[in-house]
Amino acid sequence: MPTLDFSKPLFALAPLAGFTDLPFRSVVKKFGADLTVSEMISSNALAFKSKKTFKMLEKNSLETPYSIQIAGSDQAVIQRAVELLNEREGIDIIDLNCGCPAPKIVNNLQGSSLLTDLPRMAETIRTIKKYSNKEYTSVKMRLGFDSKNHVEIAKLCEENGADYIAVHGRTKAGKYKAPVDYDAIKEIKEAVSIPVLANGDIDSPQKAKWVLEHTGADGVMIGRGAVGKPWMFQLMKNYINGSGDATVTSALIQEVVLEHFDQMVAHYGDHGAIIFRKHLHTYSKAGYQGASKFRDLVNRIENPSEMRDVSQEFFAQEYNF
Repeated sequence: MPTLDFSKPLFALAPLAGFTDLPFRSVVKKFGADLTVSEMISSNALAFKSKKTFKMLEKNSLETPYSIQIAGSDQAVIQRAVELLNEREGIDIIDLNCGCPAPKIVNNLQGSSLLTDLPRMAETIRTIKKYSNKEYTSVKMRLGFDSKNHVEIAKLCEENGADYIAVHGRTKAGKYKAPVDYDAIKEIKEAVSIPVLANGDIDSPQKAKWVLEHTGADGVMIGRGAVGKPWMFQLMKNYINGSGDATVTSALIQEVVLEHFDQMVAHYGDHGAIIFRKHLHTYSKAGYQGASKFRDLVNRIENPSEMRDVSQEFFAQEYNF
């Protein structure tokens, strides 16, 4: 029995640097995410056994299936990174990042810059596939680098061993601002026989349903649409399946915020409270009275107990849906 079930729409959490760490993934998993993916891991850092990088590999017991996303293009380093991942239980997928547009990644022929060297990209996929003992090899790709050649890239992924692909519907040049080309994702789906996950600006149950219907994709991958709204996965599933409610209560939001906070402190120590500030910003973004003042306040708080008390009080108020 395969770990991933593509017979019905699959809902995956996209890897987002600085956000989709273990505490956040743990919260998202409770709201029905079918697949969680680690933050992007440098194959170099992994191969050299960086302690910080090894901590990024940790997962919650709920995270099954679980994917580790790596970035790189040096075949010897990729092989070593894969061999180290082979030693760890609980990883079902190794995913190759071919989409990150960050300059420090692109300048090292990693992330989306692999789209400029398709032979190297193909070789990297083959290396992962050859040495991995995990059930799946996958690729997160964009539509191209400066211009679209998405069907060519998708076919390359399929031909070199990818078991499925997640497609961010922009080119590297489009970064995160250009309109998402869902027609291009549809063209990819029609051109390959492996499963395709659609990604990019899917931020509501209605949008998820439309994207699935328009593209014919086998699932959706949600990134920024789940930040500050980890319950989005459950809302999407309820809406698409026609079962359950498509709203959340103020009490649920408060419960989620505090659980997420507690997990951050448990994972990172007291410094987790400071890291959590950015999450409090997103949780409070819309629908709450005095949100701007609250954000200013938490920016000055360093004591975890004080931050938790302030957050508990703020999120006790009614959310204005």
